[in-house]
Amino acid sequence: MQTRREAITTIGAAAALVGGLPACLPRPRSGGLDSIGLQLYTVRSEMRNSVERTLERVAEVGYKEVEFAGYFEQSARQIRSLLDANGLTAPASHLGLDQLENEWEATVDFAATVGHRYLVVAYISPEARGDLDQYRRIVDRFNRVSERAQTAGLVFGYHNHDFEFEPVDGQVPFDIMLEHADPAVQFEMDLFWIIQGGGDPFDYFRRYPGRFSLVHVKDMAADGIKVSRNIFYINLQYFLS
Repeated sequence: MQTRREAITTIGAAAALVGGLPACLPRPRSGGLDSIGLQLYTVRSEMRNSVERTLERVAEVGYKEVEFAGYFEQSARQIRSLLDANGLTAPASHLGLDQLENEWEATVDFAATVGHRYLVVAYISPEARGDLDQYRRIVDRFNRVSERAQTAGLVFGYHNHDFEFEPVDGQVPFDIMLEHADPAVQFEMDLFWIIQGGGDPFDYFRRYPGRFSLVHVKDMAADGIKVSRNIFYINLQYFLS
């Protein structure tokens, strides 16, 4: 078992340069962490050019898992074929809340074909999050989607940015979201964004055990600017042990 410090060091050390993909793309390392994958938003420009070639290169680097952020006009069968051909799985995908609400059956069918388990909303638009009541209404929508996801054998989740940690009326919206969300709703903790927003990820891991099944890791430069490295892994309880 790795300690927290060892786990962070392991991920932070994954910095090999890869020809044909962005120089920021790290090579996965062994050392005790299970299920380290690449969020394909990191290589979105390459995905636009060629989904096939990008997935090939991601697999060549050594990744076994990916998280999608768009399918670039590929069908579910095409995506699954490319994953299988390259020894990859895709346990998670970023999707829009409107899509989950309005195209549910098609989304579930797509997820089943590709092999997704987690359906993650990655962003809340500014007009939908002006006050705490708006956050609660968003979470009400999350709860309804999560209920449908459970029926389909899937897990619904939400990926944070920094704005959820900016106090509103003396309260932290992310706390409101966690407290108002059904326990089945999972949260994909983005470690860069929570720190950028002034939060402490380990405080949240302690206060809300079992709510964070996925984590995003990005580099932060000395001036606080994000570096485009973005990996994720599941089974956070292992990370915390």
